[in-house]
Amino acid sequence: MGNGAQVTEKDARALAEASRETDWKKPSFCKELFLGRFRLDLIHPHPRADRESTESAGQFLTKLRQYCETLDGMVIEREARIPDEYVRGLADLGCFGIKIPKEYGGLGLNTVAYNKALMLVGSVHASLSVLLSAHQSIGVPEPLKLAGSPEQKQRFLPRCAKGAVTAFLLTEPDVGSDPARMASTAVPIEGGAAYELDGLKLWTTNGVVAELVVVMARVPKSDGHRGGISAFIVEVDSPGITIERRNSFMGLRGIENGVTRFHKVRVPKENLVGREGDGLKIALTTLNAGRLSIPAVCTGAGKWALKIAREWSNERVQWGQPVGKHAAVAGKISFIAATTYALEAVLDLSAHMNDEGRNDIRIEAALAKLWASEMASLIADELVQIRGGRGYETADSLAARGERAVAAEQLVRDLRINRIFEGSSEIMRLLVAREAVDAHLKAAGDLADPEADRKAKARAAAKASGFYAKWLPQLVTGKGQLPTSFREFGPLGTHLRFVERTARKLARSTFYGMARWQAGLEKRQGFLGRIVDIGAELFAMAAVCVRAEMQRAENATEGAAAYELAEVFCQQARLRVDRLFEALFSNTDDADHRLATDTLDGRYAWLEAGVLDPSEGTGPWIAPWEPGPSTEENLGRRYLPSTAEEPAPRGRKRAKSAT
Repeated sequence: MGNGAQVTEKDARALAEASRETDWKKPSFCKELFLGRFRLDLIHPHPRADRESTESAGQFLTKLRQYCETLDGMVIEREARIPDEYVRGLADLGCFGIKIPKEYGGLGLNTVAYNKALMLVGSVHASLSVLLSAHQSIGVPEPLKLAGSPEQKQRFLPRCAKGAVTAFLLTEPDVGSDPARMASTAVPIEGGAAYELDGLKLWTTNGVVAELVVVMARVPKSDGHRGGISAFIVEVDSPGITIERRNSFMGLRGIENGVTRFHKVRVPKENLVGREGDGLKIALTTLNAGRLSIPAVCTGAGKWALKIAREWSNERVQWGQPVGKHAAVAGKISFIAATTYALEAVLDLSAHMNDEGRNDIRIEAALAKLWASEMASLIADELVQIRGGRGYETADSLAARGERAVAAEQLVRDLRINRIFEGSSEIMRLLVAREAVDAHLKAAGDLADPEADRKAKARAAAKASGFYAKWLPQLVTGKGQLPTSFREFGPLGTHLRFVERTARKLARSTFYGMARWQAGLEKRQGFLGRIVDIGAELFAMAAVCVRAEMQRAENATEGAAAYELAEVFCQQARLRVDRLFEALFSNTDDADHRLATDTLDGRYAWLEAGVLDPSEGTGPWIAPWEPGPSTEENLGRRYLPSTAEEPAPRGRKRAKSAT
């Protein structure tokens, strides 16, 4: 067992529910989609940035591109570190304050520009995009912009914009997607003037080089303190903080991800973000738009993969013609091209909606993260296959043989983490599913409560019948059944009609699942996951159609090409949707669960015979830890000089500067 607090399933679920945003003050395209309502008016015409924002972004991105052309990603890959001078150059361009308002020293650019910057730096090396996104998407700037006080913004945002690297510290050795087990504590001291922070944080991206961090810790409930998991801004030079490890990974070899120990760290009360107990809500709200950094990286990866696939498949000749002309390879190129177009369509639509502020994009951002991370991994795998043995060979090895240094295998390694961090694909499906069935849960009430008695369920059934009596008839017919609907989209209109019809079918299927399993629906994770995946594909189809039409209206030649990409993508997506629907009620979910249970019980342990397990005896599955002072050397360092006005407290060795 680990060190996390021991909590029941009910406690964990209650904390997750309490941390959700429950209000829907703005419309949501995807929320409506899951309810069977195709609100095309929420995304069409495609939202656009104003002229001033577009020009400012263009000027910045031109300078950034010129700078990135001077950087060598192979240096980062080879040395497993980002050189300090690379970071200095990015800081001088304002890359650490892209989204920070100008009044605090930032560039004040929008989400669309920020995503394009991540794509650009990520094409040099993925570790550069992680450095910037961990700092701005989930590090100190975003939580402060959302929930910080004016004084906190004035104190910290100018430092962040200058290049004070920041990080977000939530995960612990025994605490991942279930924060109810959090063991880190922040105990009020000095009559409430400060908190004493103790704990150990794992996988602290940017944590090794951070100057400021956002730390999630549990405040004990007491007189005058509502308690709960809370967010604090902490100076990493504070006494009692030790960076004990720098972790190594399959990919992203240049990231500064570590293990951070806090022992009796004094944090002034002025550094509490929001109220006590609001930490998880702040974190989840931060991730609403913050998650779009992953689709940005995935879109950039798709663009590069498409370029390599096109050039290589024209150059490589087998059996008398370029390999791209052979049907087996042509299918892969088509998938990469169509899916990359869709990745950019989903990313830009979500980002524009976020900048516009008219829609609530919490579901859209979650779906974009989930769908983009899954599809980009497929693209990378197909690129390696197209490249054959050269796809499996490293860029350094290719260069040593005198060939073009194409890092296809590195792309696979670097993209793999996107299906895990900022919410694994499995967690994202559950998160979106919870929002997708929210209206049903509200209507069903105690019907969906496994602890409710029969009388309560009977009352809930009577109440639910009123909701469904009005809602279900709306799912029978719609514009998707009229051949003339969406005719302004020309040949793409047929796909929008499919989206409209399928959204109603998806809503009916969700209702059938709710009626069939009631309180047991939450355990049907396979069913819920497929519901979410269908919604993601429908969102992507709508996004590509709207984008293609926008491009057609602006430029007939480019628009015609965009229509071709959108057409093929929609055909491919419809096949995936059909397979997902078929698997909703025809699957091996129950058999899989039984087999997994028997496997865990050791019934098939004999099947493991005949191999060695080199990991056996090397350590426990989860390393135990105890609160207390660190016995390790502090590995913390800095890319840049500190932005803090005050020197480090006496008796505390300042973190080492990088050399």
